[in-house]
Amino acid sequence: MALQQTPPVLMDVRYSNRTTIGRPAGLAPNGAGGTAVYKLVRTSRLYEQIVQQIEESILKGALKPGDQLPAERDLAQRFGVSRTAVREAVKALREKGLVEAYSGRGTFITDGTSHAVRQSLDLMVKIGQPEGSTHLAEVRAILEPEIAALAATRAQESDLATMREAVTVMDRAGQDPDSYIEADLDFHLALAEAAANPLILSLIDSIVGLLREQRLRIFKVPGGPERGQVHHKRILDAMERRDAEKAREAMKAHLEQVRQDSLASSDRRAPGKQNAL
Repeated sequence: MALQQTPPVLMDVRYSNRTTIGRPAGLAPNGAGGTAVYKLVRTSRLYEQIVQQIEESILKGALKPGDQLPAERDLAQRFGVSRTAVREAVKALREKGLVEAYSGRGTFITDGTSHAVRQSLDLMVKIGQPEGSTHLAEVRAILEPEIAALAATRAQESDLATMREAVTVMDRAGQDPDSYIEADLDFHLALAEAAANPLILSLIDSIVGLLREQRLRIFKVPGGPERGQVHHKRILDAMERRDAEKAREAMKAHLEQVRQDSLASSDRRAPGKQNAL
């Protein structure tokens, strides 16, 4: 006797828009516009159907860059699948560059343009090693001081609040490089977002995302994090005062400090230098 298949249950999830990474989106059970509709899935490759539904929500605009996905357990309940299937789906979405997972904060929809730019830059840097990192540093030196000046005139209070929080986290990071580096990234992204230009944000997101290894090396240079914090606070102070020129100069000084500490980290790793330390 043939079994009657239970019709799929629809579950409506509304995500509120957000522009700052780390700010969770709201959920609402019903309503028109900005609503992502998920259906229970029943196939042997469940994660592919989850990926398809989330992709459709992105294409329709129900999920936008910066929106946060529900927690793994919540997604499993909404789709009617195991948490393993959800993990596989999130992994596939990350590989496609559609989402990014941040430790302790959750999974967020990404800007596809930014991901494509980062992939291209990453390939160029790898092909052009060892000059790749130097080229990135030159690009930052050209772009970020002017971005800081522009951001000083356009920053919203929410942007400044994100930068303050990042500075606080870096102050408390101590010997925890992961916490410091994540907060450092948040600081520079918040500054880029404050410029209120999506192309600027996409470029900076792509560039700074490639510099984790450099940041880790600088973190290990004696006094490196402390010097970085001095400059971060000067940049933030200029932003809060809406002083474009001081923001520009503070960013120039910061990038010069990064360059010097990066050179120092290279010297520490050079053959024959270890015994002198």
